[in-house]
Amino acid sequence: MPRNSTRLTFAVLATGAGVFAMLQSLIAPALPTVQHALHTSQSTVTWVMTAYLLSASIFTPILGRVGDLIGKKRTLVAVLVTVAVGCLLAALAPSIGVLIVARVVQGVGGALFPLSFGIIRDEFAASEVSRSISNLSAVIAAGGGVGIVAAGPIVSALDYRWLFWIPVAVVAVATLIAVRYVPESPNRAEGSVNWLGAGLLSAWLVALLLPLSQAAVWGWGSARVLGLFALAVVLFALWLYSEARSRTPLIDLRVMRLPAVWTTNTVALLFGAGMYALWSFLPGFVQTPTTAGYGFGASVTAAGLLMLPMLVAMFLSGVLGGRLEPVFGAKTLLVTGAALGAAAVGLLALWHDEQWQVALVSGLFGLGIGLAFASMANLIVGSVPADQTGAATGMNANIRTIGGSIGAAVTSVLVTGHLQPSGLPYESGYTHGFTLLALLLLAASLAALLVPVRRAVRQVIVDTPAPRETAATRG
Repeated sequence: MPRNSTRLTFAVLATGAGVFAMLQSLIAPALPTVQHALHTSQSTVTWVMTAYLLSASIFTPILGRVGDLIGKKRTLVAVLVTVAVGCLLAALAPSIGVLIVARVVQGVGGALFPLSFGIIRDEFAASEVSRSISNLSAVIAAGGGVGIVAAGPIVSALDYRWLFWIPVAVVAVATLIAVRYVPESPNRAEGSVNWLGAGLLSAWLVALLLPLSQAAVWGWGSARVLGLFALAVVLFALWLYSEARSRTPLIDLRVMRLPAVWTTNTVALLFGAGMYALWSFLPGFVQTPTTAGYGFGASVTAAGLLMLPMLVAMFLSGVLGGRLEPVFGAKTLLVTGAALGAAAVGLLALWHDEQWQVALVSGLFGLGIGLAFASMANLIVGSVPADQTGAATGMNANIRTIGGSIGAAVTSVLVTGHLQPSGLPYESGYTHGFTLLALLLLAASLAALLVPVRRAVRQVIVDTPAPRETAATRG
């Protein structure tokens, strides 16, 4: 086996990023099982998701920047080891407190996304970069779908702890292969980590995401929610000031202001709002008992199977996107992907009486996800200097997550704002929620029209040295 093989490198990157994406959604359908097994409350068990979200939001851009500075392979291996340790701790967790800590540790794996994109840019031949990024984006998108589909069968056949035992084994093997075969990237950024900027970034992200994720429990008008939102605004302003004055900013704001970057990030915010919210609420819709006047009374496993067309479609369209991007351009694919998502969710709001209708809409939405993920990653990577790849792609992933938190929080208000005497939501709550998500995705498609064409992107980075092509980069 060659010492430096781009195929083997890609396999390692896809395995790590795919497992992390799967961990995002794998535990959600099993939360009631975890609550019962660990003898905790519903409000407490939600922290299994919240802790993971906050941790990933903090570590994704920070460790992406660390990889730019000290070496992407070195950082990648450290992150993979950390994810494996977090999964092992979760599999053995004797209490809900330990499980929450384990999820914080797993959240470090968010850095796998920017590190993987950076390694591809540095190590692969220029002709392979776009297609490889599209393929990796397809794996990341599909990973979230795999989590939703696989959770039910794993819990039913084994135990919820196997949701973590399986990733332990997979990540451990990927780590060993990475140590031996993934080359260290030659491109390094100058300077050091701006720890003040890192601290302020972490603080405003927590202050923003925490009330969004807990507002349903604390109350939107509560002092905690309003106070944290106000604190997030103040901390965000301080972070911008700190980064603007720093000689070695954590996130170079000049890069964030590039037309291709800020427009793509805007699309990421809106698209993330629609995508993550649909992932959160569609399984609940199909699991609603038919006595509510809608829904199918599906089990967790059956609900996952209805999402299977989405999983298959997002992977295939993501891979196809890499082949189409040289022909049509990343901008066209991004507009198309967001438009397909808007059409799918709009149809769902009107057309959800039969299971085959939900499955069909799910597949259409998957096509949009695959195209959008692949094109967003390519636009960011192709727009920034090589030594900013990790930080820039990390922030793009973060912005998508922030959008998802906002979308899920607002949809939750619409769905659960008025409940039937049985405690179940009214059908109108879901239809209003799906309509909102369709509008957000339509806005994402319109925002994608503002993205500069590829020629303009290349002019922005014309002075940036291209990655060296060596025997290693040619695989």
